[in-house]
Amino acid sequence: MKQITLKDLWEDLSSVYRSKTRRSEELFLKARSYLPGGVSYSLRYFEPYPFFVEKVKGAKIWDIDGNEYVDFWMIHGASLLGHEHPAIVEPLREKLTAHFGWTNPWEVKWAEAVTDWFKMDMVRPTNSGTEANMYATRLARAFTSRKKIGKFIGGWHGSYDGLHKGVSNLGQTESLGLDNTLQESIVLLKYNDKEETIERVLQGDLAGVVVEAVMGGAGALPADREFLHLLQDACKRSGTLFILDEVITGFRFYGGAKTYYDLDPDILVTGKAVGGSYFPGAGAILGKREVMELFDQVKHPEPEGRVFHGGTYTGNTLTMRAGYYLISYLKENRGLFDELFEKGKYLKELLRKAFEKFGKRVAITGLGSMIGFHLLREELELNNLRPEEIITKRDNEVMKIVH
Repeated sequence: MKQITLKDLWEDLSSVYRSKTRRSEELFLKARSYLPGGVSYSLRYFEPYPFFVEKVKGAKIWDIDGNEYVDFWMIHGASLLGHEHPAIVEPLREKLTAHFGWTNPWEVKWAEAVTDWFKMDMVRPTNSGTEANMYATRLARAFTSRKKIGKFIGGWHGSYDGLHKGVSNLGQTESLGLDNTLQESIVLLKYNDKEETIERVLQGDLAGVVVEAVMGGAGALPADREFLHLLQDACKRSGTLFILDEVITGFRFYGGAKTYYDLDPDILVTGKAVGGSYFPGAGAILGKREVMELFDQVKHPEPEGRVFHGGTYTGNTLTMRAGYYLISYLKENRGLFDELFEKGKYLKELLRKAFEKFGKRVAITGLGSMIGFHLLREELELNNLRPEEIITKRDNEVMKIVH
């Protein structure tokens, strides 16, 4: 009996996929004439070509060929409640409001809800999580009068030049065109490292350290609780701002990872779901009052005395309302998070059994509803995982086929 190789499996899967997605293939070929790579975001491309979605509802999506899928991607992880949840969509349909370009009551309602959710003093809306991280680093530099920013190998904090380093292409540039001056100000740290990392932070020359409590881009890697508290303490002792990136985790735990891990960040950034997850212009930077007041044009009327923040669509009424409705729903349905944790455990066990059945080494990672899997060439210890360990031991050929 002929042994089935990975190449054979890939060719069979591609053949079936092509037969069911003829219209998507045609549209992708057309798209390449107008969109570089045929997509609006390179992350959405996969071989041989992506399918094009035209309808969504709940946990399901449908492509232009009529194929139905269960959506585990959920708007890049932003949609906690599934597509078009009535608690968010219905109130907006009743009164669809365009963007005013002026201050409006909804931004105040939203700000009150968001600061209460994260138990932070003050907030400013941004247009994305990337923007929030960009402003966080600017704020940290202004507050401390230092230039260097610490970030962790494997951490993804958006496409801002000042943080786009050491993500997945270890030892190599992550993109052409990055500003070398900003790149040189980034200090790469080791995730879950309780000695070398803490010692580096205590040197006292970093303006801020940006960290995710569950690293998303590296494949849902949870931080060790003790490590986060040691890091937070080292930041406090060295006058470094502790910046918690909750772009993904902010609404995956009740009150965010800040509450789950019992943290006290100087700055917290979030995105996506903070605007209800269905609309653009969603992000936020929160912080302690003494830090956030550097944005305050009333206290600091001269530009040279404050940190600039702004954007035409910041505080737009549609996003503010959607974010307010989402937070209101989550507060009224706190039991949802226990359910998510149980479903997360169940799915992780199913994945583990499925890969073991086919004799594949796998590391199932994650916390709660954040789940990642990593097919490996060799065994890997799951305690206090570091992204660089997974990247070097991952079986990329198998991962490509599974994804």
